[in-house]
Amino acid sequence: MKANRRKCVSVRLAGAALALVLAGLTYAADSPAKEGIETLRVRPDFYLIAGAGGNVGVQVGPDGALLVDTGSLAAADEVIAAVKKITDQPIRFILNTNADGDHAGGNGKLSKAGQSIFNVGANANGIARAMTNEGGASILGPDAVLRRLSSRTGSGTAFPSDTWPTEAFFEKRKAIYFNKEGVEILRAPAAHTDADSIVFFRRSDVVMAGDVLDTTRYPVIDTARGGGINGEIDALNKLIELAIPPGPFIYQEGGTYVIAGHGRICSQFDVVEYRDMVVIIRDNIEGMIRQGMTLDQIKSANPTKAYDREYGATTGSWTTNNFVEAVYKSLTAKK
Repeated sequence: MKANRRKCVSVRLAGAALALVLAGLTYAADSPAKEGIETLRVRPDFYLIAGAGGNVGVQVGPDGALLVDTGSLAAADEVIAAVKKITDQPIRFILNTNADGDHAGGNGKLSKAGQSIFNVGANANGIARAMTNEGGASILGPDAVLRRLSSRTGSGTAFPSDTWPTEAFFEKRKAIYFNKEGVEILRAPAAHTDADSIVFFRRSDVVMAGDVLDTTRYPVIDTARGGGINGEIDALNKLIELAIPPGPFIYQEGGTYVIAGHGRICSQFDVVEYRDMVVIIRDNIEGMIRQGMTLDQIKSANPTKAYDREYGATTGSWTTNNFVEAVYKSLTAKK
């Protein structure tokens, strides 16, 4: 498995250069490193912008640009500049993998920097303004993303209205055809949160995993917002099902590229390894719960020890203890 891990592209989100290990991945033309923003050409018509918070995917073609996530509000201007260096076509669609600020915070600015696909003439202008942010790019997401972004916190709202999806859907699977490519948005309920999606680009053979996959740490399971460990494992299994490994020999480059919400680009093998890690820790904690151990006793038993060197943290926004607590709460919650 360690050999497989070396096939990943290490994406440094704090401004370090991207390690271009996978064959065919190159820096986008005229896109030097700038304040942590890096642009990587993953496929001929698909790019990754890293360093804006969550990873941002950019599909380009004659119909315009389609973005998966927009990063944080603070990085929005840099993301706009990076997209303009990739293509001179307008941004037409924004798809959100979740409702977190580091994935959807830039929605408003990126939408307004783009142009609705409906805005094709004077007669359509009124329709475009009614269906989008004043004629900007359409924002597409599950109803759960709309509910989370528009939920009231105190006297205000969590996010301004220009970040909200202009088109929300309830289906488990939403598909669109753009730039001569089928794009599937697949719901992943009760994983990182209750608003997660996976976006699969069929012709490009690229999957944007959102925070279902975070190779920089243990998965963030936000139980307060509907996340759960078993839903997380189900979503990782879905990623494995969608991805095809390189072949015919495992040491060859290629196969499906799975882009984590944070961290590196992975192969199917890497996702399998990450899923196995999550399952083993879940089973460890579940066994301790069955023995009657308390949360403090489980923490003391260190059920994550085998993986702490790679994924653990004692400081920051998501520590190893946070992960253990989330797994415990998820497993002991009343059905």
